[in-house]
Amino acid sequence: MSKKETFQEQSLQEWTPRELTLGQRLGKDLRINWQLYVMFLFPIIYYIIFRYIPMFGNILAFRKYNAGGSIFGTGPVTLKYFKQFITAKPFWQAFSNTLILNGLYLLFRFPLTLIFALLLNEIRNLHWKKFVQTVSYLPHFISMVIVCGMIKELLSTHGPINDLIAQLGGEKISFISRAEWFRTIFVTSGVWQSLGWGTILYLAAMTGINPSLYEAATVDGASHFQQVLHVTIPCILPTIATLLILDIGGLVGSGGAFEKVYLLYSPQTYETSDIVSTYVFRMGVESGSINFATAVGLFEGIINLILLTCANFVSKKVAKTSLW
Repeated sequence: MSKKETFQEQSLQEWTPRELTLGQRLGKDLRINWQLYVMFLFPIIYYIIFRYIPMFGNILAFRKYNAGGSIFGTGPVTLKYFKQFITAKPFWQAFSNTLILNGLYLLFRFPLTLIFALLLNEIRNLHWKKFVQTVSYLPHFISMVIVCGMIKELLSTHGPINDLIAQLGGEKISFISRAEWFRTIFVTSGVWQSLGWGTILYLAAMTGINPSLYEAATVDGASHFQQVLHVTIPCILPTIATLLILDIGGLVGSGGAFEKVYLLYSPQTYETSDIVSTYVFRMGVESGSINFATAVGLFEGIINLILLTCANFVSKKVAKTSLW
């Protein structure tokens, strides 16, 4: 603890005797740490404006909406729009594509990120470790528009990959316009972009491991692999479980997938590329079916909530770690 933090803690204890009420203590704390509260205020305002207030728009899934009328609709329609998308074949195709794309992405990214973090933790040369971390973090900061532009250039019929295929005697492939290649492109590019960034929380958790555990393992004759298996992984298991719960809870959600899919897909690849969020966008914005799109979005949120709750329950029973 720094001298400034120690002084603030001592001052808070001196200025807030135990007989003061909770409100008075909070007022004293606000006077001392007002800078922290101001910084905390910005994310609160963001979530209120862009996350919580828009929730009131879900009422349009149950009411009739006309352009230029009330934002909350003009009359009840009960479950009409839910019945429409449940019987719509394009919706279930988009729903299955969302599960498959997010499931494959999670299946490859999650273990690779953990393995990469464990390998980084074993690097003893500090300068080399920082260099590897910097290089692996960079793709995360590249705009999704630029990433999709790079993908299209690399995979175009006149791009370097097709030129290499032609030089090896093969026929050029139109990767972007072929549905069977979309999932491979989506998962591969996603792993490349998020691999390094996903190691941050794991590395932070590893720094909190007691060094005496490794010393005891070394005395017992444990190899580096055995130390990782029996010391490192058990110690960061709560972090692993928490991240896995959050990932499972977003299997049906769009997350960052909407931007990439929207920039890469085309009518030729709808069979494997169209997901729930792009389907909602087309129905709501392009086709003007606001009520229908709202019902689909609400259904997506309910499914995510169910998956998150189930994953949290299983993690609590198996790994003794949960979000609540």
